Amino acid sequence: MPTPRPHVGASPTTSKRPLSRRLVSNALPVSYDCFNCPSYCCSYPRIPVTKRDIARLAKHFAVTGDEARERFTKPGWTKRERIMRHQEDETYGSACRFLDLETRLCTVHESRPSVCRGHPHGPTCGYYVFLMSERRDQGDPDLAVRAYNVPGEFPELEER
Repeated sequence: MPTPRPHVGASPTTSKRPLSRRLVSNALPVSYDCFNCPSYCCSYPRIPVTKRDIARLAKHFAVTGDEARERFTKPGWTKRERIMRHQEDETYGSACRFLDLETRLCTVHESRPSVCRGHPHGPTCGYYVFLMSERRDQGDPDLAVRAYNVPGEFPELEER
């Protein structure tokens, strides 16, 4: 009879299996490339920032926390929430004010908000998978697509 596998949260010191047979947790390989993406995540209308993020941006630009809060963020959904300000973007309509619209890279990468530091929260990015599929299907390696259509953008396709 095979030995049962330890549950995922099992500690290596508490497992009853010999060390050579224990489940070893390794990070999964990353299956996306931000340098091959037009920065879709930077177009999210709501990019929340924390007080620590604002302080990091203030230090980066050598301004006060209050000045950074006013210049770089705006009110979010709740009284206490702050979100990143946007700029006009030809690709997505609007994008984070710190996105370089030519290179499609973050201009404050070392000081970027924590939500950006953690994105996409796993080994895959759903948009990147979608983008690579569309680029392959359309035969265009530089294609930039939205994951949505703006109402009124294609009136000939809308139901009447």
